[in-house]
Amino acid sequence: MAELSTLARPYAKAAFNAALDSSQLDHWSAQLATLAAISQHETVERLIVNPELSAADKSITLKQLIGEPLNAGGSNLVDVLAENRRLGLLAEISEQFEVLKAEQEKTADVLVTSAFSLSDSQQKMLTEKLSTKLSRQVQLTVKIDESLLGGVVIRSGDMVIDGSVRGKLAKLAEAMNS
Repeated sequence: MAELSTLARPYAKAAFNAALDSSQLDHWSAQLATLAAISQHETVERLIVNPELSAADKSITLKQLIGEPLNAGGSNLVDVLAENRRLGLLAEISEQFEVLKAEQEKTADVLVTSAFSLSDSQQKMLTEKLSTKLSRQVQLTVKIDESLLGGVVIRSGDMVIDGSVRGKLAKLAEAMNS
């Protein structure tokens, strides 16, 4: 969905800059995540694409659904998105905002998929090594997938390190077939 990310990018950057200027990265992150979750609800999706409702009505309804009041910038963002018929981009805007936030805070979410559970000491060692490699503070999440047979697959953003037995067997099969 390159088109959605392209359309969402300027809104995400504007929201990020507003959050940075007001020192409210966490607040903006929370309100964008809430808006994104609400916008993906089936009923709200129908509201967003309903041609009979005005942009102002859509904006007001969405702001009421959030439950807690949006800050001025968040309220303005919803108004602008409604006027430009871009409310459907809220999930993508939230995603891109989180990437910008992680870059600013020098953090990285890392998913480690392992064939077996990792001990606390293994997780600590892996976190330290990845923090050094990525030059970031790492938040590690471990998932068990017995189909890997052995080893681990590490994912952080676009980076994938496949050290699984299944991955190595697939590479071997590919090499033999070419």
